[in-house]
Amino acid sequence: MPPRSAIEAAQRVPTFKLFGEEAPWPTPDMLHCESIAARSQLHNWQITPHRHSGLFQVLHLREGEAQVQVDDSTYPMHGGSIMLVPQMCIHGFRFEEFAQGHVVTIAYPLIQRLAQQAGDTLSGLASPRMLELETEGQRDFFSHAFRALDAEYRGSAPYRGLQLEALLASILILIGRRCVQDESAAGPRRGTEHFPTFCELIEAHFTEHKPVSFYARRIGITAAHLNALCRHTVGKSALELIHERLLLEAKRNLVYTSMTVSLVSETVGFNDPAYFTRFFTRATGMSPRAFRQSAGTLET
Repeated sequence: MPPRSAIEAAQRVPTFKLFGEEAPWPTPDMLHCESIAARSQLHNWQITPHRHSGLFQVLHLREGEAQVQVDDSTYPMHGGSIMLVPQMCIHGFRFEEFAQGHVVTIAYPLIQRLAQQAGDTLSGLASPRMLELETEGQRDFFSHAFRALDAEYRGSAPYRGLQLEALLASILILIGRRCVQDESAAGPRRGTEHFPTFCELIEAHFTEHKPVSFYARRIGITAAHLNALCRHTVGKSALELIHERLLLEAKRNLVYTSMTVSLVSETVGFNDPAYFTRFFTRATGMSPRAFRQSAGTLET
């Protein structure tokens, strides 16, 4: 079972496509780019804790200071830093007024396609991470790269989509190289290349309630190896991660739809609504109906 603090946070944390928006993905692109100020200044320079499903975010703080919350921890962030935020990671920001930089939000199908092309170089994107750009050359490169991506995103030049992917790939590869360097300096981490694959498999199969052994076979490792890998990477077992994804989907349906509890149960793969209620209550400390009421939505 996830830690109590994480469960309590999850009960209060909304899931957005983009912060403050419940509407579907707003553009036909596989990515979204905007300045830090564009959204945060509308919220008094504070982005309250939330999370995304199916989206990966890269935040580049070019100038200014910020406080970053990731799950139950808070960190200072300085100008010349990059924050990586995978899906389902609870995160929030409090920016210094007039902080400058960009936020790029990427749909996971695009991340997965680029990762397949780049191989192990992008394996570091599986976990939340803050990178401080150490040299003036690194800071200049990313400043120019994010500005170029933003300008292309807002433009309508020919071959715009191809250029957007090329600029994004350049940014992610440089970030990935830095992650690899950091991991090499910290010592080898066996099997890290398998964790992104496991996350992809969870997204594809979590409503089917497959056992951990199913995922391990698909990856080509043992269930024990997969559990050890998950605990080493994120401090949780493989089953905990599968259950977290089930809970996230159930909570989204309870908060943002008018489905009955029985229909929510069926949607996330439970044939017996009573068993779903026991599963949900054991994990969150409250029944699905109580959770819906606590979120301020209509009970059905």
